[in-house]
Amino acid sequence: MSTTQKIAVTAVAAALGATALAGCGSSDDSASGSGPTGSSGSKTVTLVSHDSFNASKEVLKEFTAQTGYTVKVLKSGDAGAALNQEILTKGSPRGDVFFGVDNTLLSRALDNGLFTPYEAKGLDQVAADVQLDAGKHRVTPVDTGDICVNYDKKYFADKKLAPPKTFDDLAKPAYKDLLVTENAATSSPGLGFLLGTVATYGEDGYQDYWKKLKDNGVKVVDGWEQAYNEEFSGSAGGKKAKADRPLVVSYASSPPVEVLYADPQPKSAPTGVATGTCFRQIEFAGLLDGAKNEAGGKALLDFLIGKKFQEDMPLNMFVSPVTKGAKVPDLFTKFGATVDKPTTVAPDEIAKNREQWVQSWSSLVVK
Repeated sequence: MSTTQKIAVTAVAAALGATALAGCGSSDDSASGSGPTGSSGSKTVTLVSHDSFNASKEVLKEFTAQTGYTVKVLKSGDAGAALNQEILTKGSPRGDVFFGVDNTLLSRALDNGLFTPYEAKGLDQVAADVQLDAGKHRVTPVDTGDICVNYDKKYFADKKLAPPKTFDDLAKPAYKDLLVTENAATSSPGLGFLLGTVATYGEDGYQDYWKKLKDNGVKVVDGWEQAYNEEFSGSAGGKKAKADRPLVVSYASSPPVEVLYADPQPKSAPTGVATGTCFRQIEFAGLLDGAKNEAGGKALLDFLIGKKFQEDMPLNMFVSPVTKGAKVPDLFTKFGATVDKPTTVAPDEIAKNREQWVQSWSSLVVK
């Protein structure tokens, strides 16, 4: 959820009458408790995050019971906006730990020296392939998710049209004027989708692919919430808004959200996932340089990769755990899509080329 994100649950919940977390602005949530003081004498540890961070109160209370620290969550817009604010306050951070920087933006955070290295306890139980800063430990991997095209099952059934499966399919005439995506310059899923096309078609082919998508009527909006809740006909929000786009760039975990928040819950998800269009997103947390409560921040990083928090994430942020042995709820696995071969781009390649790719994409598709 960017990450915004980043995560589908929040805006879908809003569309179904729950409290939205995915809007702009910031808010605070705290778990109560008392206990040891940090380096600043504080009993509070502040987690700065994108708006899609969500955790059960019981889990945060358990952290307090284990460590004595109270968690305060400072939500700061989508993943990109939250990261920008930390760059602007570098050295005098607004909190102790930052959560929500993903592999598409990781190089920006590291190049700006936002984090104090810390090897979290339990990191040996985290999958090696998500430890993108291994050896330096400036950030700790917390979760993974897949950015993929979602489709409205009813639309395609009514039209007797097979839904697309791959990037190639999306450029075919049968799917003209059906896809909405987010702006790669302003949105984490939009950027992830662009990177997926770079990984698939290479430096020499992704621009030609986007020319085909543009000719095929792709619509671009600023962010995920607008794309999914206002433009996508398969979402709860889209149904209310009479949206007319049956294809949207979202997440492989979006279908379970539609099931969880529906009343009554359907036996099958109303949306599906084109698993040949997916890009693997990895989210990280790090101890902010200049944190006032460094001890509390380290304790929180340990907790974020512990099984209790890891097993709480799937139905709160609709992301997958990275810690070995963490169990995933049946609803998440039953209705979510399994992506066996997501596209990826190496972090150093993203760092070297991201701005150029986004500028070229903007010139082709937006301007």
